[in-house]
Amino acid sequence: MLSSGSFIRPSIRSHPLRHHAARSLATSVFTKTSTPTAKAEECLNNIAKYNQYTNAFVDLTQPDHIRSQAAEATRRWESGMAKSAVDGAVMGYKMNFCTSDLRTTCSSAMLENFKAPYTATAIELLEKAGVIMGGKINMDEFGMGSHNVHSHAGPARNPFEIIGRSQEETMELEARSAGGSSGGSAAAVASNMCFAALGSDTGGSVRLPASYCGVVGFKPSYGRISRWGLVAYASSLDTVGTLTKTVDDAQTIYDIMAKEDPKDSTCLTERQRKAIADTLTPIDLTKFKDQDVKTKPLLGVKVGIPQEFNVAELAPATKDLWRRGIQVLKDAGAVVIPVSLPNTKLAVGAYFTLGTAEASSNLQRYDGIRYGHQSDKNDEKDALYSHTRMEGFGKEVKRRILLGTYVLTSGSFDNFFLRAQKIRQMVRNDFDRVFSRRNAITGSCGNLVEDFENDNSSTTRVHALLTPVAVSTAPKLKDVIGDQIDPVDAFLDDIFTIPASLAGIPSMSVPFGTCTKDGFPMGLQVMSQYGDEEMVFRVARAIEEKGKGMCSKQ
Repeated sequence: MLSSGSFIRPSIRSHPLRHHAARSLATSVFTKTSTPTAKAEECLNNIAKYNQYTNAFVDLTQPDHIRSQAAEATRRWESGMAKSAVDGAVMGYKMNFCTSDLRTTCSSAMLENFKAPYTATAIELLEKAGVIMGGKINMDEFGMGSHNVHSHAGPARNPFEIIGRSQEETMELEARSAGGSSGGSAAAVASNMCFAALGSDTGGSVRLPASYCGVVGFKPSYGRISRWGLVAYASSLDTVGTLTKTVDDAQTIYDIMAKEDPKDSTCLTERQRKAIADTLTPIDLTKFKDQDVKTKPLLGVKVGIPQEFNVAELAPATKDLWRRGIQVLKDAGAVVIPVSLPNTKLAVGAYFTLGTAEASSNLQRYDGIRYGHQSDKNDEKDALYSHTRMEGFGKEVKRRILLGTYVLTSGSFDNFFLRAQKIRQMVRNDFDRVFSRRNAITGSCGNLVEDFENDNSSTTRVHALLTPVAVSTAPKLKDVIGDQIDPVDAFLDDIFTIPASLAGIPSMSVPFGTCTKDGFPMGLQVMSQYGDEEMVFRVARAIEEKGKGMCSKQ
């Protein structure tokens, strides 16, 4: 097992929350014997055991500070004054979240010594809820990568095989990828170095590492959580995500952070959140027997299986996992329907065109003048800017800046950037056409609400989608690192996660099993209509319940 003392939430029926509940499902992650003080000490012990191998935490909060904050949280729980269900829990934050206490390097030499003058909104909300910052976590430089190997701090390693082994034994293992770009966050949670971690998801950067490491990775709808204080890679795609051990933990943390923020113009307002809530009408269960309603949690739910996700690159073990997941949903009462998302095949090209273009624009600010790295070379006019960026950026970041700059040139803008924007809308329309609930922000079927209301195919529309997360289990690090690796191959690692990012819809990777060939974990992906996070949680719980124990290292 990963650890006997992991932060697994007890059943709400046997351990109701005594002091505070953000919503009816939230129960404390602590008990009378498992206090914030005890859990914080466990996290510190696991950091000492596993961080050298995983290279997950780059900067750590002083242990004495963590202990003192945990002791204060324990006293609040004992006196009935806990701030939230996670008051006193230790969390790690990806290196691209601004914090005023620790560096924000984005795992880049460009920001190696940068400390932000403010703290990200998402982290501020967590701190108000009593969460303790354990430290800042490794990532691909500026979020650009699928395996956490493009990092100034070195690659993050998958911890799945190391739990329970001595440090000498772990160093003899053949290292596996932790996924990226939030690989460090997934590795930290999987090895119980923290209760949960924040990541950022641009095209799968939370969900892919979650699948590789056997944890839950959640990307909410774009705009649900404020991006204020998240260093930008591709602004129209970047989303604050979470990595946790359970679906309930993901929902608890999401509920704390999903608030309006006037500092972020892309964050949903309260009026928009209410408009979304008004479209999410409950499923009618009156036609079902009471006994079935009690025993089948997905009764009345329709789940779609996109045919375009059955690609040639899909490993046989992953296909088998997908089939078993479909059967689990049927057993839980769901109706499973094949659906078509015809523009999925265009998503990867559109994503990297848009993502690199936005990265080229966002990363112009790193000029060596205002903040960050500044080159000592200044041998000719205007050389400071070029020297600074050559020294400060890694190869992958430079590659994407060059590509993004090219697609934004006057000769390429119409052929590449505008065409990619059109494909993005086509992908969004595909999702709107298969979901039974209307997109409250844009309207369904390409903003034509009447198409949705007059549609006669409502019986074939679905509430959620189920797909694989990755084509296979975590690859060996030696196969994804080095100059001989084709960058296009790395782009294809995100083929299942990119469509949801382009459409901005909620998506979650849920651990469901291990590969019979190599024993490493694999996950399934649940997606739903924009703003319908509750449906994602509902379907994911059914998968999680059947997958319990299947992703634990024996």
